[in-house]
Amino acid sequence: MTAQKTAQDLIAAYYTAFNAGDAEGMLALVSDDIEHHVNQGAIRRGRAKFAEFCAHMGVSYREELKDIVIFASEDGSRGAAEFVVHGVYLKTDPGLPAAQGQRFVLPAGSFFAFAGRKLPRVTTS
Repeated sequence: MTAQKTAQDLIAAYYTAFNAGDAEGMLALVSDDIEHHVNQGAIRRGRAKFAEFCAHMGVSYREELKDIVIFASEDGSRGAAEFVVHGVYLKTDPGLPAAQGQRFVLPAGSFFAFAGRKLPRVTTS
């Protein structure tokens, strides 16, 4: 199996876990020292912070990613995915309008770094 294919498979497993609502499955794919970069806040460093984020999102939103297209560099060191988020706003997030079951559809993407079979960096925007 090529490094590129391994990277693509790891991204696919990450999003399979995401769509299943399987935070533990996602956590199993990230490194202990993960850096989670998101467009709405500071960098979260470490598996514990990533787990907190997943727990919060799982309560506040129900999301499914569709039309996922996965890319990876030939050497398998970096990858990306483009997708469409289909979601429902379930519980009011601090600083945002009150949750009333609002539905949303948003284009988004993520960038990844790889260290063996783990993700040390996930950047989503």
